[in-house]
Amino acid sequence: MKLYRRFAVQIFWTTLGVVYGLAIMPSQQAPDLGAGDKVNHIAAFLTLAILGRAAYRAHPAWRLALGLSLFGALVELTQAIPVLHRDASIWDWVADSAATLVALSAALALERRSPRRATA
Repeated sequence: MKLYRRFAVQIFWTTLGVVYGLAIMPSQQAPDLGAGDKVNHIAAFLTLAILGRAAYRAHPAWRLALGLSLFGALVELTQAIPVLHRDASIWDWVADSAATLVALSAALALERRSPRRATA
């Protein structure tokens, strides 16, 4: 676990870059988890929120929530570019933001149950 903490920030930002790359790649080339677009969005933002909380535990969770919500909006604005052949949807942004809130709520609840881990 100590090794992960050492690289948590790099892992978070690398994952964020990969998610953005996958989100803007032309739809016919983009991977799909098989359960639909919303599941892809939810899985990506649950992952980003968990990694982000681990990387920036000393920062207020609302900052991460706001940042990831804005990132979700950026993804949707980028997907609206016609040449990408992607479908932008406000509901995808809602799914991104909701997944972020669920993951951060769970992380904060776990941190409250185990305060020693939250600061370690």
